[in-house]
This record gives sequence, structure tokens and C-alpha cells, in this order.
Amino acid sequence: MKIGIIGVGQIGATLIRQYSKAGHDIKMANAGSLEKLKELAEETGAKAVTLTEAVMDIDVLIVSIPLIEIPKLSKSLGQNISAKTIVIDTCNYYPIRDGRIDEIENGMPESVWVSNQLQQPVVKVYNNIIAGSLVQSGLPKGSATRIALPISGDDQQSKSLVADLVNDSGFDALDIGNLQESWRQQPGSPIYCTDLNLPQLKENITKAKGELLAERRELALQFILKQNPEQWMDWWKDCIINNRNIYESDLSV
Repeated sequence: MKIGIIGVGQIGATLIRQYSKAGHDIKMANAGSLEKLKELAEETGAKAVTLTEAVMDIDVLIVSIPLIEIPKLSKSLGQNISAKTIVIDTCNYYPIRDGRIDEIENGMPESVWVSNQLQQPVVKVYNNIIAGSLVQSGLPKGSATRIALPISGDDQQSKSLVADLVNDSGFDALDIGNLQESWRQQPGSPIYCTDLNLPQLKENITKAKGELLAERRELALQFILKQNPEQWMDWWKDCIINNRNIYESDLSV
């Protein structure tokens, strides 16, 4: 499969490594010079390209950038993204970083806002897994403790293809509905960065409460703000435990 990835942070870079190992043809683009991507290109075989080149002649486009950058991306690339390309949105809304976005504050699901900005249908996935888990916790298909990730979107065929990619990256996938329902996997939900297997995910998705998302998101954020971001590999597991406590995930399954 031909995949373009925009954003080579912790999530984007990990997906590049995982998809390359699975045999996919990867192009990657990031803010700044292509020189910054040279080492990752040599490691994975992925091709470092410009933003414009990243969206050309691909089957899937993965957007893994801060939410606040989405309007800029749309302005520069919107018309170049083919209607046949499946767009994956991994973004999350954090006002402390992104500023206040009134539509989201007033109840619009985050990925609906992203879709509106890009003027493209999107599939939401990979937004609810912490980087440490994405890097270290993938398991072969059929493993009882394999982490499951929710997928939201309006096109069933697109979601099925995305589920295959999730499997290639070492995780199970659960279709939780259309894009309007994607609020259930946003920060503050019982399934947000809590590392649930498939039965646990199915149980906890029913416990998401929209009116509690913002408050719980900010409570969980306080733990992250106290940590050294350069040493995230030392504390990511504690972050999951903290999220489970705040989001009240039931892990009895």
C-alpha cells in the first residue's frame, strides 16, 4: 500500500517504522528541512519528501500534527489531496497547546472539525494510544492481551482498510461508529490512552460521557505537565495508570 505520513513526531515516526516493516511504501513529510528526516529514511527505507509530494499518488494519508496546524495544512494542500485517498486523523485537541476552538468547545467532535477544515472525509484512529505503548506494546494477531484501538468514520470500506493497517502496526481494531460518534475516543474518555484489550474496549466505550470529557482531560493533563518530556519513556506507563484512575476504566474483563 502507498502511504503518505505528514508529521514525524513520536506517533508518526513509529507508524513509519511499523508500516515499513509490514512492507508498505512510505513517503513522509515534516515541518522544516528534509535533512531532519535523513536518519529515519535510512533506517526504514521511507522516502523523505515535501508536503506537496507527500499527498500525491498514495492510497492513505496519515495526518499526525498538532490540531492547531490543521487549518494551515488545509490551506496549502487541501486541493491536492485526491478524493480517492483515505485520510487518517490521529489528532487530539488540547486548548493549552491549540488555543480555544469554539466549535469543539461547543460540542463538535474533534475529527469532524478536522474533516471540515481539510474538506475531506477522515477516519479517526491512533489518537488514543500513548507513544510508549505504540512503540513497545504491539503484539501478534490473536494475542489475548493485544491492545485494541477504536476506529471512527463514515465509510465502511475505508474503515476496513484502516483496520488492516492497525493490525499491521501490532494492534486490534474496533469500529465504534461514524465520525459524529468519534467523541467517544477523545481525551477524557475511558478508552483514551488506557491500553485496553478488545473485550475491555467494548465494555468501556459504553461508559464514555461527553459532558465529562473536558474536565477529565484537564485532570489527566496535570500529570503530563509535571513530567520531563525528554524522558517520556520513563513515565508513560504511569501515565496509563493515572488515566485509568481518572477515566474510571473498568479493567475487570
